[in-house]
Amino acid sequence: MNRKYVTLGIGLLLVLIFILLLVSFQVRQTEIALVTRFGKPTRSINVDPNHPEPGFYTKLPWPIEKVLIFDKRIQDFDTGDRFEETMTQDRRPVLVRVYAGWAISDPTLFRERFGGSTNRATTDLAGLVRSAKLAVVGRHPFSDFISPDESRVRISQIEHEILTNIQATARTSYGIDVRFLGIERLGLPETITQKVFDTMKSERQRVVSRLQAEGNAQATTIMSAANRDATNILSSAEQRVIEIRGQADAEALNSLKVFTEDPKFALFLVKLRALEESSRQRTTLVLDQRTPPFDLLMGAGTNATLLPEAAK
Repeated sequence: MNRKYVTLGIGLLLVLIFILLLVSFQVRQTEIALVTRFGKPTRSINVDPNHPEPGFYTKLPWPIEKVLIFDKRIQDFDTGDRFEETMTQDRRPVLVRVYAGWAISDPTLFRERFGGSTNRATTDLAGLVRSAKLAVVGRHPFSDFISPDESRVRISQIEHEILTNIQATARTSYGIDVRFLGIERLGLPETITQKVFDTMKSERQRVVSRLQAEGNAQATTIMSAANRDATNILSSAEQRVIEIRGQADAEALNSLKVFTEDPKFALFLVKLRALEESSRQRTTLVLDQRTPPFDLLMGAGTNATLLPEAAK
């Protein structure tokens, strides 16, 4: 009897699990769900990324309602090995290859447009990106892509323009959101590579010439200022020389006046000054007292040692 109840309980449990599977479904954080009723979309479910647990939802049993699950993670997109030539505004060819990342934003529209196929979505997106790339590149001159002056390069601006050019169409017509886009590779056709290098070399030489001209102008300014300062210094020095010469002439006139009024006294002063100059330091002199200005020492007590011939 107990075995019968156990078997019955297990059977009821299996029936409940089967019914639960028919009327419920799970949506993970990496998924987005679309519920259809008799083939027509009724609602979409996108699990809130702020909730760590996946969600469980109810539905009517099949075939009334059906659940389509899509991967909502970012899908990589690039142009593969295609390295397409594109003309710039000034008719210069460049080779551009881009990459992008996109995710499903509207599962209803995505299903209608591509039948839920990411491969079909990637194919259509490639055509949209190509058209936007041709349009944006054609609005920019060649120097926005390649230039010896880094400040003139506008790669980031070009990437942003291509991205904004396709985002609205991708969202409203494809049901996808293009999150980012960038230029993966940028090249030049072999036919114009040397011309580009010659142009870059010419532009660089113009920069060198401009810098040299600025340097020469600064050198001329510095030399002019130095010459002007030197002239001022020499003028000041010559003026000082004139002043010193005037003072010397005045002192000479005073000395001449003294010589004129009292020649003996003036001669005495000259000898005294000469004697003072010769004995500024402690000195032992061997001299002839009859030689001026040492004749002033005649009869004076000194440290001088007289020559024998002079003593006689």
